[in-house]
Amino acid sequence: MKFLLKSAFWLTIVLILLPTGGSKDGRSSPEQQISASEAVTAASAAVSDMKGFCARQPDACTVGSQVAVALGHKAQAGAKMLYEFLNDKMAARERSGTAANGAASQHTLTPADLTPAWRAPAARKDADSRV
Repeated sequence: MKFLLKSAFWLTIVLILLPTGGSKDGRSSPEQQISASEAVTAASAAVSDMKGFCARQPDACTVGSQVAVALGHKAQAGAKMLYEFLNDKMAARERSGTAANGAASQHTLTPADLTPAWRAPAARKDADSRV
């Protein structure tokens, strides 16, 4: 629940501080001019009000936490289903790729390919000492 409140708070701050592009004639109306200090003051007042919300409305906090837990379980189940789906697709792709490419590419060496390359015999050392 705290995560959702913090996320909503910071998203609101970001949206407040983003430039809007002004009006078509390039001037902004007096209602739209909000300074950063006013925005921070309003945000801190909202946060302090949210801190006391559960004390004022304990039933709403209880239901909200239950909803957050239920959404967390649904998100976890959805992530598990997505993981299993992707895992099955990747396994099927590997099996089909191995069957198609692997069978044709295995055991293609001939006996001539398997024989080692010819090397000249090493020179004898005792033949050089006789001369």
